[in-house]
Amino acid sequence: MTTALLEIVDLGDGEIVLQRADEEGSDPLVSIQFSEETSAYLMENNLEVAKAMIQAGIQTAARLAELSNVEVEAEASESTDGRTVH
Repeated sequence: MTTALLEIVDLGDGEIVLQRADEEGSDPLVSIQFSEETSAYLMENNLEVAKAMIQAGIQTAARLAELSNVEVEAEASESTDGRTVH
């Protein structure tokens, strides 16, 4: 994913989305919607929980991407036939 300015938006209908700030009308990258039971349990803290979920997801995706790049580089350096694995 390229670097972009992202925003978390509470749509007011119980749905919280992560979207690109510069692309109005585009589909959200992530959508979170809590059940009524969960919303009652969270006591009006839905947005804070959604922010934490999104942050954890982004951090995990970045870590997995780093691991994937390390694995690909290791495989490429082990290759003896001159090919580059992408």
